[in-house]
Amino acid sequence: MKAYIHIIFSLLFASSLLSQSINIAVAANVSYAVEDIKKEFLKIYPDINVKIILGSSGKLTAQIKNGAPFDIFMSANMKYPRLLHKDGFTFGDVKVYAEGSLAYLSSKKQNFSKGLALLLDKNIKKIAIANPKTAPYGDASFEALKNANLLEKVQAKFVYGESISQTLSFTMVATDIGFVAKSLLYSQKMKHYKEDEHWAEVDSSLYTPIQQGIVIIKQTKINTAAKKFYEFVLSQKAKEIFSSYGYKSL
Repeated sequence: MKAYIHIIFSLLFASSLLSQSINIAVAANVSYAVEDIKKEFLKIYPDINVKIILGSSGKLTAQIKNGAPFDIFMSANMKYPRLLHKDGFTFGDVKVYAEGSLAYLSSKKQNFSKGLALLLDKNIKKIAIANPKTAPYGDASFEALKNANLLEKVQAKFVYGESISQTLSFTMVATDIGFVAKSLLYSQKMKHYKEDEHWAEVDSSLYTPIQQGIVIIKQTKINTAAKKFYEFVLSQKAKEIFSSYGYKSL
């Protein structure tokens, strides 16, 4: 009898997942890694429709507060999801799913042996940087430059992107160098740019660790499929994917 009940429950649970859709609000630095996460998730739950919405963490937070129909928020820091949790927009606790790193990148070969002092070079006339008010990687860039005693010396060169992905675009086509999420450099289209020739990692001691948080957004009821995706992002398989994109192991 117990076995029969278990089978019925399993069938009901499986049917509840059929045709479910989930909207995932994702910080731009995770744009490539999240596609691999989605691919692996769908191998387990092929009947769930997963839609990814990319943006800066600050803007996605504002959209959630204004009623955007997101089921999960994967932020570039812990600050924004914690604010949403504090204000009653979430189910459950905020969890760290990855720790990101900051890099500086140029489409042309540069002498990265100079460290961040490279930014003082007369040939570096424009520097792409994410808006620190909405993008956590922009905030980390400002912190690193301030701690390196370079912020006031180079700030006039800044060209601001509203998200880290837009900042990457500016770095490639509109500026001489830019501060980006290291994870973006592990995509197929960026792998031909070489470390110590086109990019270098920013000394992590210069900025607060970029711990990235995930949380389930409160709707009228918990979306079962959203809970499954949330759990998968925190799984060992997801950790391996994040590691392959340059995120630090947790």
